[in-house]
Amino acid sequence: MTIKNLQIEYDAINSRNTFSNGDTINGRIILEVSKETKVQSLLFIAKGKARVCWSEHYGQNQTHVYWADEKYYSVKHHMIRESIQDGSEVIGKGRHVFPFSFKIPDRKMPSSFHSSVGRIVHKLKAELKQSMKLTKKAKTHFIFVSKADLETPGLMVPQHESKDKTLAFSSGSVSMDVYVDKMGYKHGETLNVTIKINNNSSRSVKPKLELYEKRSFFAQGRRKLETRAILKEKAAAVEAHSGKGTVTKMITIPRELPPSILNCSILKLEYRLKVYLDIKCAANPKVKLPVVILPVDDSRERHEKQPIPPSEFGFEAFGNPHLQSRGTASQAMSLPPPYEEAAMYPSFPSDFTNPL
Repeated sequence: MTIKNLQIEYDAINSRNTFSNGDTINGRIILEVSKETKVQSLLFIAKGKARVCWSEHYGQNQTHVYWADEKYYSVKHHMIRESIQDGSEVIGKGRHVFPFSFKIPDRKMPSSFHSSVGRIVHKLKAELKQSMKLTKKAKTHFIFVSKADLETPGLMVPQHESKDKTLAFSSGSVSMDVYVDKMGYKHGETLNVTIKINNNSSRSVKPKLELYEKRSFFAQGRRKLETRAILKEKAAAVEAHSGKGTVTKMITIPRELPPSILNCSILKLEYRLKVYLDIKCAANPKVKLPVVILPVDDSRERHEKQPIPPSEFGFEAFGNPHLQSRGTASQAMSLPPPYEEAAMYPSFPSDFTNPL
């Protein structure tokens, strides 16, 4: 085989190997050939896109597939361009390295995400074309973490919700007011919850809390919803006819949780804090408050580690037509196109449920 190896790789700019809006990815395409070889072109491609896809069954024989795509950027740049004469360039035997420098668009885009229903993928590809031969391809995914959107309404504003309930059989009434200090939290930060309870009933009530994850997928006017409990807490019971009482709880945001995704039209990753009163032989009154998990800020580490690339290798998103390449010869509807290969970052837990 003439082409021994074609691969694309990039350099990390922080200890977490993540990139964000406006970062520059420096890397290289490596091509190894066993003998002198004619090449039509060598193309660098960078893409960011989202896709959701799921099926729903109706009756015994009808299945409907719902799917949608959303694209964020697409860059193509010739490392070896077709020559005017015979449409090919000769490269010598051995290993050839073609450096590249790609700047991620500095605008709002969702972070990388991967599940069985939807994914958000940011990837780099290399395509090698030769006359009368199949195009050879190589690709790699990189983890994109969107910068925190501090303009989200209510992000740092205290939250409050209340709930009243009258129990059956003249058993009295119960009410609660739930307060949290804000909506947006970083990993490892403490979420402070205050629950003010007024128990004027003949039954004891037990305050319980649950932080859960909510995934929503949208396509063709439909929504698929998945939820998963992250952690649960409970407090001491408030006895019958005890009147007013206050319960406080501190919840630490787990460091392993992916940040919220609120800026994608076909996929959302949200978090909720549910507070409810467990009452025997009665429907439990509950309130739900939104929680936004902010991405880790690696800006200082990125600034310290990211080298300045040679200017002749750089190209902006959506391409720069004036830049010269440098490289040496050294329903039952029809099913959608198949997914790309799974992104190269940890999969998320699969223990999700479809709420009724």
